[in-house]
Amino acid sequence: MSQIEIRRSSPITLRVIVYGLAFLFSFPGLYLIWRNFTEESDPVGLIKTQRVLAPLWRTFSLALTVSLTAACIGTMLAWFTSRTDMWGNRLWRILLPIPLVFPTFIGAAAFIRTMNPGGLMNRMLDGFGIETVIEMRGFFGAWLVLTLFCYPYVYLPVAARLRQLPQSLEENARVLGQSAFQTFGRVVLPQIGSILAAGSLLVFLYTISDFGAVQLMRYDTLTRSIYTNRLINQPTALALSLLLLLLAAVIVLSERFFSRVTFTSEETFTGDPVIYPLGKWRIPALITVVITLLLSVGAPMLALGDWAADGISRTTRGGSPLTIDRGQVLESTWNTLSVSVVAGIVAVLAVLPIAFLVSRYRSRSGTFAHAVVIATFAVPGLLIALAMRFWILRTDWAFDLLDNTKALLVFSYIVRFGSLAMGIVLVAVAAVPKKLHDVGQTLGTKRTPRFFRIDLPLMAPGMGAAAGLVILSTMKELPITLLISPLGFSTLATRIFSSFEDAFVAEAGIMAVILVLLSFVLTWFLVIRKADHL
Repeated sequence: MSQIEIRRSSPITLRVIVYGLAFLFSFPGLYLIWRNFTEESDPVGLIKTQRVLAPLWRTFSLALTVSLTAACIGTMLAWFTSRTDMWGNRLWRILLPIPLVFPTFIGAAAFIRTMNPGGLMNRMLDGFGIETVIEMRGFFGAWLVLTLFCYPYVYLPVAARLRQLPQSLEENARVLGQSAFQTFGRVVLPQIGSILAAGSLLVFLYTISDFGAVQLMRYDTLTRSIYTNRLINQPTALALSLLLLLLAAVIVLSERFFSRVTFTSEETFTGDPVIYPLGKWRIPALITVVITLLLSVGAPMLALGDWAADGISRTTRGGSPLTIDRGQVLESTWNTLSVSVVAGIVAVLAVLPIAFLVSRYRSRSGTFAHAVVIATFAVPGLLIALAMRFWILRTDWAFDLLDNTKALLVFSYIVRFGSLAMGIVLVAVAAVPKKLHDVGQTLGTKRTPRFFRIDLPLMAPGMGAAAGLVILSTMKELPITLLISPLGFSTLATRIFSSFEDAFVAEAGIMAVILVLLSFVLTWFLVIRKADHL
């Protein structure tokens, strides 16, 4: 059957649905662009002002510094744990991705309350007669926090690539007298360069999109400026949004390019990877890994545990009561889980028709919609929330129908994280053997029964993994939840952020421990366990 015939066989109803989905996914970004060029103000002129250029420079400098640092740390840790004889490599491979569990605003709050005057670290140092004070604010604080919690985006793909490289090239280099360092620079680095660049650009994108950490660190990047100006100066907020959208689009296009540039060689991987003896560097390497884990995992967990324990013990001793009770904690936990699960399920259902058109029918409409969904990865959550909030306020029927509803919140989540589900669902659909459909069609089974009897059981594991990724991301999402949530609807993320902002540290610590534990369970099944088996 020719490709043209395959395309014509795709149901017209399915194509109409897919075009509708493509429009919905692209709507927030298109609306922001439309608003910029239909306002009375001049967005191009505003972009040239210091009010816009200053946050842009701060955003770019922070993202560049974080991505370079994360690239160095992630690559070094990947090399130590994948290609050297350092003690405990299996353990470190399990522990090093754990920073993915922490939302950056929780990490930022932990470092602020721990390192700043009166914090846990200062109290510990005072016991030894040390009065050193580290001020965790501004660029330094934002850089440290984002680097510590973003390096796994480089570490995980680089470690996986290092364990898959062919042995012969490195063995030949060593036979020719090259040292381990020279072999890495001349043989290994060129082979991992594309994946390293893609991971670094992903960190760059994450940094320019981050809101919680820079807000708590009081570092005025684009996202913080947008949030500050959204009510008092909408034209400036829209101009900043357009600039952030363009910057994110450039980074995503670059990341996609490097993701497609893979190492090709006639050599094939056989046996275990080459393991290099560290010798005298074994202790420094081990210390590097331990310090990284202490800062990125141990410090925030110690701070959160200290705050939670202090709040609980304070109430049991009859001290000042907490500002939240058990019912509010349970309510926020239930809200977090319920809305995340709904978003995960609906996101998978939303991208499933697109995956069918792309994989089963190879339709141009499916390819177009797939590109649109993937492109939404470039739209930061704050911009989606801002677009939907401005649209609701400007559109009477939308305000009456959707304002202050969970439907708008779930829709915003799906637009933000639908791209995470798209790739996995596409693989799940493509994995269903075509011969099973041929058999079902021969036996006279219609299309809908074939879907439920053949496709759905085989696709279920992949769809579950896709939903899990969306659930994990939704639980930690902050700006969308802050701006779109119905009145009285609070999640763990919003309660934690508000408690930190209001200096209710004990309450924030209790809820942060719950959120981190929930995130850890999902991260273990979706990321850590799979990475350890690579």
